[in-house]
Amino acid sequence: MAPVRRSRVLIVDDSAIVRTMLSNAIKVEPDMEVVGVAADPIVARDLITEHKPDIITLDLEMPRMDGLTFLRELMRSRPLPVVIVSSMTQTGSAATIEALAAGAIDVIAKPGGPYSVADITDQLKYRIRALRTGRAVHFSRIRPMAGATAPPAPSLAHAQGLIVIGASTGGTQAIEGLLMKLPADTPPIAIVQHMPAYFTRAFAARLDRVCPMRVTEAADHMKLERGIAYIAPGDSHLQVVAQNNELVANVIGGERVHYQRPSVDVLFQSVAMLRGVPVVALLLTGMGADGADGMVMLRDAGATTIAEDARSCVVFGMPAAAIQRGGAMHVAARTAMPRLIAQAFESRRAGRAVQTADRHRPAFRLHS
Repeated sequence: MAPVRRSRVLIVDDSAIVRTMLSNAIKVEPDMEVVGVAADPIVARDLITEHKPDIITLDLEMPRMDGLTFLRELMRSRPLPVVIVSSMTQTGSAATIEALAAGAIDVIAKPGGPYSVADITDQLKYRIRALRTGRAVHFSRIRPMAGATAPPAPSLAHAQGLIVIGASTGGTQAIEGLLMKLPADTPPIAIVQHMPAYFTRAFAARLDRVCPMRVTEAADHMKLERGIAYIAPGDSHLQVVAQNNELVANVIGGERVHYQRPSVDVLFQSVAMLRGVPVVALLLTGMGADGADGMVMLRDAGATTIAEDARSCVVFGMPAAAIQRGGAMHVAARTAMPRLIAQAFESRRAGRAVQTADRHRPAFRLHS
Protein backbone atom coordinates (compact mmCIF):
# COMPACT_ATOMS: atom_id res chain seq x y z
CA MET A 1 0.00 0.00 0.00
CA ALA A 2 1.35 3.40 -0.94
CA PRO A 3 2.02 5.72 2.02
CA VAL A 4 -0.57 8.42 2.69
CA ARG A 5 0.63 11.83 1.61
CA ARG A 6 1.34 13.98 4.63
CA SER A 7 -0.49 17.28 5.19
CA ARG A 8 1.82 20.13 4.26
CA VAL A 9 1.64 23.01 6.76
CA LEU A 10 3.00 26.57 6.53
CA ILE A 11 3.26 28.51 9.80
CA VAL A 12 3.05 32.31 9.59
CA ASP A 13 3.68 34.17 12.86
CA ASP A 14 5.97 37.01 13.86
CA SER A 15 6.89 35.32 17.16
CA ALA A 16 9.90 33.02 16.86
CA ILE A 17 8.73 31.17 19.96
CA VAL A 18 5.29 30.50 18.48
CA ARG A 19 6.76 29.38 15.17
CA THR A 20 9.12 26.96 16.93
CA MET A 21 6.50 25.50 19.26
CA LEU A 22 3.92 24.97 16.52
CA SER A 23 6.54 23.52 14.19
CA ASN A 24 7.90 21.12 16.82
CA ALA A 25 4.39 19.88 17.65
CA ILE A 26 3.43 19.26 14.03
CA LYS A 27 6.57 17.74 12.59
CA VAL A 28 6.62 14.79 15.01
CA GLU A 29 3.28 13.61 13.59
CA PRO A 30 3.65 10.91 10.91
CA ASP A 31 0.82 12.33 8.78
CA MET A 32 1.97 15.97 8.82
CA GLU A 33 4.97 18.00 7.83
CA VAL A 34 5.99 21.63 8.20
CA VAL A 35 7.05 22.86 4.78
CA GLY A 36 7.97 26.33 5.96
CA VAL A 37 7.80 28.99 8.65
CA ALA A 38 7.51 32.70 7.99
CA ALA A 39 7.85 35.74 10.23
CA ASP A 40 5.70 37.91 7.97
CA PRO A 41 3.38 37.62 4.95
CA ILE A 42 6.02 38.80 2.48
CA VAL A 43 8.15 35.76 3.23
CA ALA A 44 5.02 33.60 3.34
CA ARG A 45 4.07 34.50 -0.24
CA ASP A 46 7.33 33.12 -1.58
CA LEU A 47 7.04 29.95 0.53
CA ILE A 48 3.51 29.30 -0.74
CA THR A 49 4.72 29.44 -4.33
CA GLU A 50 7.70 27.22 -3.58
CA HIS A 51 6.17 24.58 -1.31
CA LYS A 52 2.43 24.58 -2.15
CA PRO A 53 1.13 23.95 1.39
CA ASP A 54 -2.19 22.26 2.10
CA ILE A 55 -3.00 24.47 5.09
CA ILE A 56 -1.69 27.71 6.60
CA THR A 57 -1.70 28.90 10.21
CA LEU A 58 -1.81 32.68 10.32
CA ASP A 59 -1.35 35.30 13.00
CA LEU A 60 -2.94 38.65 12.23
CA GLU A 61 -0.62 41.11 13.96
CA MET A 62 2.62 41.04 11.96
CA PRO A 63 5.19 43.44 10.46
CA ARG A 64 5.42 44.62 6.84
CA MET A 65 1.88 43.42 6.02
CA ASP A 66 -0.92 42.66 8.46
CA GLY A 67 -2.42 39.20 8.37
CA LEU A 68 -5.88 40.36 7.27
CA THR A 69 -4.53 42.12 4.18
CA PHE A 70 -2.45 39.05 3.35
CA LEU A 71 -5.46 36.76 3.78
CA ARG A 72 -7.61 38.80 1.43
CA GLU A 73 -4.85 38.76 -1.17
CA LEU A 74 -4.46 35.01 -0.74
CA MET A 75 -8.18 34.32 -1.14
CA ARG A 76 -8.19 36.25 -4.41
CA SER A 77 -5.10 34.66 -5.92
CA ARG A 78 -4.62 31.20 -4.37
CA PRO A 79 -7.37 30.15 -1.92
CA LEU A 80 -6.16 27.71 0.71
CA PRO A 81 -7.49 26.54 4.08
CA VAL A 82 -6.29 29.13 6.59
CA VAL A 83 -6.59 28.70 10.38
CA ILE A 84 -6.21 31.93 12.33
CA VAL A 85 -4.15 31.70 15.52
CA SER A 86 -5.17 34.88 17.32
CA SER A 87 -4.96 36.59 20.70
CA MET A 88 -8.10 36.92 22.84
CA THR A 89 -7.96 40.71 23.02
CA GLN A 90 -10.72 43.03 21.88
CA THR A 91 -8.61 44.11 18.91
CA GLY A 92 -7.54 40.54 18.14
CA SER A 93 -11.06 39.12 18.26
CA ALA A 94 -12.51 41.85 16.03
CA ALA A 95 -9.76 41.32 13.45
CA THR A 96 -10.29 37.56 13.63
CA ILE A 97 -14.00 37.91 12.81
CA GLU A 98 -13.06 40.03 9.80
CA ALA A 99 -10.58 37.33 8.76
CA LEU A 100 -13.24 34.63 9.00
CA ALA A 101 -15.55 36.76 6.88
CA ALA A 102 -12.71 37.17 4.37
CA GLY A 103 -12.26 33.42 3.93
CA ALA A 104 -10.36 31.90 6.86
CA ILE A 105 -12.03 28.67 7.88
CA ASP A 106 -11.36 28.49 11.60
CA VAL A 107 -9.84 30.22 14.60
CA ILE A 108 -7.74 28.95 17.49
CA ALA A 109 -7.24 31.30 20.42
CA LYS A 110 -3.83 31.96 21.91
CA PRO A 111 -4.61 31.46 25.60
CA GLY A 112 -1.86 33.70 26.91
CA GLY A 113 1.79 34.46 26.28
CA PRO A 114 3.85 32.70 23.61
CA TYR A 115 4.91 29.89 25.95
CA SER A 116 1.26 28.81 26.30
CA VAL A 117 1.09 27.84 22.62
CA ALA A 118 1.54 24.21 23.64
CA ASP A 119 -2.05 24.36 24.93
CA ILE A 120 -3.42 24.81 21.41
CA THR A 121 -1.36 22.33 19.40
CA ASP A 122 -3.85 19.48 19.90
CA GLN A 123 -6.63 21.68 18.50
CA LEU A 124 -4.50 22.54 15.49
CA LYS A 125 -3.59 18.93 14.76
CA TYR A 126 -7.27 17.93 15.00
CA ARG A 127 -8.18 20.52 12.39
CA ILE A 128 -5.36 19.51 10.07
CA ARG A 129 -6.39 15.86 10.21
CA ALA A 130 -10.06 16.63 9.69
CA LEU A 131 -9.34 18.77 6.66
CA ARG A 132 -7.18 16.08 5.09
CA THR A 133 -8.58 12.74 6.21
CA GLY A 134 -11.95 13.27 7.87
CA ARG A 135 -14.99 11.38 6.58
CA ALA A 136 -16.63 13.20 3.70
CA VAL A 137 -14.46 16.28 4.18
CA HIS A 138 -13.27 18.58 1.46
CA PHE A 139 -12.15 22.18 1.21
CA SER A 140 -13.50 24.58 -1.36
CA ARG A 141 -13.17 28.29 -1.82
CA ILE A 142 -15.79 30.01 0.28
CA ARG A 143 -18.47 31.28 -2.03
CA PRO A 144 -20.79 34.03 -0.77
CA MET A 145 -24.47 33.73 -1.53
CA ALA A 146 -24.78 35.56 -4.84
CA GLY A 147 -26.75 38.75 -4.24
CA ALA A 148 -27.43 39.37 -7.93
CA THR A 149 -29.11 36.03 -8.59
CA ALA A 150 -30.44 35.05 -5.17
CA PRO A 151 -34.22 35.33 -4.75
CA PRO A 152 -35.59 38.05 -2.47
CA ALA A 153 -35.93 37.29 1.23
CA PRO A 154 -39.08 35.25 1.84
CA SER A 155 -41.78 36.68 4.05
CA LEU A 156 -41.90 35.21 7.52
CA ALA A 157 -44.46 37.69 8.80
CA HIS A 158 -46.91 34.94 9.77
CA ALA A 159 -44.30 32.38 10.86
CA GLN A 160 -44.49 31.32 14.49
CA GLY A 161 -41.87 29.09 16.06
CA LEU A 162 -38.12 28.78 16.42
CA ILE A 163 -35.12 28.44 14.09
CA VAL A 164 -31.98 26.69 15.31
CA ILE A 165 -28.66 26.63 13.47
CA GLY A 166 -25.43 24.72 14.08
CA ALA A 167 -22.11 25.19 12.32
CA SER A 168 -18.37 24.78 12.75
CA THR A 169 -15.47 25.11 10.29
CA GLY A 170 -16.41 27.65 7.62
CA GLY A 171 -19.60 28.44 9.49
CA THR A 172 -19.08 32.11 10.27
CA GLN A 173 -19.46 33.16 6.66
CA ALA A 174 -22.19 30.57 6.05
CA ILE A 175 -24.24 31.92 8.97
CA GLU A 176 -23.71 35.52 7.86
CA GLY A 177 -24.76 34.72 4.30
CA LEU A 178 -27.87 32.90 5.49
CA LEU A 179 -29.02 35.52 8.01
CA MET A 180 -28.57 38.29 5.45
CA LYS A 181 -31.18 36.54 3.28
CA LEU A 182 -33.76 36.30 6.07
CA PRO A 183 -36.13 39.18 6.88
CA ALA A 184 -35.99 41.35 9.98
CA ASP A 185 -39.27 39.90 11.30
CA THR A 186 -37.97 36.34 11.46
CA PRO A 187 -38.93 34.08 14.36
CA PRO A 188 -36.22 33.88 17.05
CA ILE A 189 -33.03 32.11 15.98
CA ALA A 190 -30.67 30.21 18.32
CA ILE A 191 -27.20 29.58 16.89
CA VAL A 192 -24.22 27.48 17.90
CA GLN A 193 -21.01 28.27 16.03
CA HIS A 194 -17.91 26.47 17.31
CA MET A 195 -15.75 29.39 18.43
CA PRO A 196 -13.59 30.19 21.47
CA ALA A 197 -14.77 32.38 24.32
CA TYR A 198 -14.70 36.13 23.67
CA PHE A 199 -14.72 35.76 19.88
CA THR A 200 -18.47 35.01 19.86
CA ARG A 201 -19.25 38.48 21.15
CA ALA A 202 -17.34 40.06 18.27
CA PHE A 203 -19.06 37.65 15.86
CA ALA A 204 -22.50 38.66 17.15
CA ALA A 205 -21.57 42.35 16.87
CA ARG A 206 -20.54 41.93 13.23
CA LEU A 207 -23.74 40.07 12.36
CA ASP A 208 -25.79 42.73 14.12
CA ARG A 209 -24.22 45.37 11.83
CA VAL A 210 -24.85 43.58 8.54
CA CYS A 211 -28.00 41.46 9.00
CA PRO A 212 -31.65 42.61 8.86
CA MET A 213 -32.54 41.18 12.28
CA ARG A 214 -30.89 42.05 15.57
CA VAL A 215 -28.09 39.69 16.61
CA THR A 216 -26.73 39.34 20.14
CA GLU A 217 -24.65 36.97 22.21
CA ALA A 218 -27.02 34.87 24.30
CA ALA A 219 -27.11 35.30 28.07
CA ASP A 220 -28.66 33.08 30.70
CA HIS A 221 -32.41 33.59 31.23
CA MET A 222 -32.83 35.73 28.08
CA LYS A 223 -36.37 35.47 26.68
CA LEU A 224 -36.25 34.62 22.99
CA GLU A 225 -37.82 37.42 20.99
CA ARG A 226 -38.99 37.67 17.44
CA GLY A 227 -36.57 39.44 15.11
CA ILE A 228 -33.49 38.52 17.16
CA ALA A 229 -30.79 35.89 16.60
CA TYR A 230 -28.90 34.59 19.63
CA ILE A 231 -25.27 33.37 19.38
CA ALA A 232 -24.12 30.80 21.94
CA PRO A 233 -21.26 32.26 24.01
CA GLY A 234 -17.88 30.63 23.48
CA ASP A 235 -16.97 28.05 26.13
CA SER A 236 -20.63 27.70 27.23
CA HIS A 237 -23.45 25.46 26.07
CA LEU A 238 -26.73 27.01 24.92
CA GLN A 239 -30.10 25.38 25.53
CA VAL A 240 -33.62 26.59 24.82
CA VAL A 241 -36.09 25.77 27.56
CA ALA A 242 -39.74 26.49 28.29
CA GLN A 243 -40.63 28.73 31.23
CA ASN A 244 -44.17 30.00 31.84
CA ASN A 245 -45.18 29.41 28.21
CA GLU A 246 -42.15 31.35 26.95
CA LEU A 247 -38.90 30.25 25.32
CA VAL A 248 -35.82 31.15 27.32
CA ALA A 249 -32.08 30.79 26.76
CA ASN A 250 -30.27 28.58 29.23
CA VAL A 251 -26.49 29.20 29.18
CA ILE A 252 -24.61 26.50 31.08
CA GLY A 253 -21.20 24.96 31.57
CA GLY A 254 -20.70 21.23 31.56
CA GLU A 255 -18.45 18.80 29.77
CA ARG A 256 -17.46 19.26 26.14
CA VAL A 257 -19.60 17.31 23.67
CA HIS A 258 -17.79 16.12 20.53
CA TYR A 259 -14.83 18.09 21.93
CA GLN A 260 -16.92 21.25 21.72
CA ARG A 261 -18.38 23.79 24.11
CA PRO A 262 -20.75 25.17 22.87
CA SER A 263 -22.08 22.03 21.24
CA VAL A 264 -24.71 21.87 18.52
CA ASP A 265 -26.04 18.60 19.96
CA VAL A 266 -26.71 20.26 23.33
CA LEU A 267 -28.80 22.97 21.64
CA PHE A 268 -30.63 20.62 19.27
CA GLN A 269 -31.42 18.07 21.97
CA SER A 270 -32.85 20.74 24.28
CA VAL A 271 -35.10 22.02 21.48
CA ALA A 272 -36.26 18.47 20.69
CA MET A 273 -37.76 18.36 24.19
CA LEU A 274 -40.04 21.36 23.57
CA ARG A 275 -43.69 20.74 22.84
CA GLY A 276 -46.07 22.81 20.76
CA VAL A 277 -43.32 24.85 19.08
CA PRO A 278 -42.80 24.64 15.30
CA VAL A 279 -39.04 24.25 14.74
CA VAL A 280 -36.80 24.52 11.70
CA ALA A 281 -33.26 23.22 12.29
CA LEU A 282 -30.28 23.77 10.00
CA LEU A 283 -26.89 22.05 10.17
CA LEU A 284 -24.23 23.89 8.18
CA THR A 285 -20.61 23.33 7.23
CA GLY A 286 -18.23 21.85 9.81
CA MET A 287 -15.87 19.03 10.63
CA GLY A 288 -16.83 16.15 12.89
CA ALA A 289 -20.31 14.93 13.82
CA ASP A 290 -21.62 17.47 16.33
CA GLY A 291 -25.32 18.07 15.73
CA ALA A 292 -26.02 14.82 13.88
CA ASP A 293 -27.62 13.01 16.84
CA GLY A 294 -29.52 16.14 17.83
CA MET A 295 -30.89 16.50 14.31
CA VAL A 296 -32.20 12.92 14.45
CA MET A 297 -33.98 13.78 17.72
CA LEU A 298 -35.43 16.93 16.21
CA ARG A 299 -36.74 15.11 13.14
CA ASP A 300 -38.29 12.43 15.36
CA ALA A 301 -39.94 15.22 17.39
CA GLY A 302 -41.56 16.70 14.27
CA ALA A 303 -39.15 19.51 13.39
CA THR A 304 -38.21 20.37 9.82
CA THR A 305 -34.51 19.52 9.48
CA ILE A 306 -32.17 20.79 6.75
CA ALA A 307 -28.53 19.83 6.17
CA GLU A 308 -26.20 21.85 3.96
CA ASP A 309 -25.11 19.96 0.87
CA ALA A 310 -21.55 19.24 -0.19
CA ARG A 311 -21.55 21.85 -2.94
CA SER A 312 -21.85 24.85 -0.64
CA CYS A 313 -20.04 23.42 2.42
CA VAL A 314 -16.46 24.37 3.13
CA VAL A 315 -16.15 21.16 5.18
CA PHE A 316 -18.81 18.53 4.51
CA GLY A 317 -18.51 16.72 7.82
CA MET A 318 -21.29 17.56 10.28
CA PRO A 319 -24.01 17.70 7.61
CA ALA A 320 -22.76 14.43 6.12
CA ALA A 321 -23.05 12.74 9.53
CA ALA A 322 -26.62 13.97 9.95
CA ILE A 323 -27.57 12.80 6.47
CA GLN A 324 -26.04 9.38 7.04
CA ARG A 325 -27.94 8.94 10.31
CA GLY A 326 -31.27 9.92 8.75
CA GLY A 327 -31.65 13.22 10.56
CA ALA A 328 -32.03 15.48 7.53
CA MET A 329 -35.41 15.84 5.83
CA HIS A 330 -33.85 18.15 3.24
CA VAL A 331 -30.32 18.46 1.84
CA ALA A 332 -29.84 21.85 0.25
CA ALA A 333 -27.38 24.55 -0.72
CA ARG A 334 -27.48 27.65 1.46
CA THR A 335 -29.12 29.64 -1.33
CA ALA A 336 -32.19 27.40 -1.07
CA MET A 337 -32.49 27.51 2.72
CA PRO A 338 -34.46 30.77 3.15
CA ARG A 339 -37.17 29.42 0.85
CA LEU A 340 -37.24 26.07 2.66
CA ILE A 341 -37.54 27.82 6.02
CA ALA A 342 -40.50 29.87 4.80
CA GLN A 343 -42.17 26.82 3.27
CA ALA A 344 -41.77 24.84 6.50
CA PHE A 345 -43.47 27.49 8.61
CA GLU A 346 -46.18 28.04 6.01
CA SER A 347 -46.90 24.30 5.95
CA ARG A 348 -47.26 24.31 9.71
CA ARG A 349 -49.52 27.35 9.60
CA ALA A 350 -51.72 25.76 6.96
CA GLY A 351 -52.00 22.57 8.95
CA ARG A 352 -50.21 20.38 6.39
CA ALA A 353 -47.25 19.35 8.54
CA VAL A 354 -47.18 16.11 10.48
CA GLN A 355 -48.29 16.82 14.03
CA THR A 356 -46.66 15.48 17.18
CA ALA A 357 -48.61 13.40 19.69
CA ASP A 358 -49.27 16.39 21.95
CA ARG A 359 -50.17 18.78 19.13
CA HIS A 360 -53.13 20.24 20.99
CA ARG A 361 -50.99 21.87 23.67
CA PRO A 362 -50.77 25.67 23.25
CA ALA A 363 -47.78 27.20 21.48
CA PHE A 364 -45.35 29.28 23.49
CA ARG A 365 -45.54 33.05 23.36
CA LEU A 366 -42.70 34.51 21.31
CA HIS A 367 -42.10 38.17 22.08
CA SER A 368 -42.50 40.69 19.27
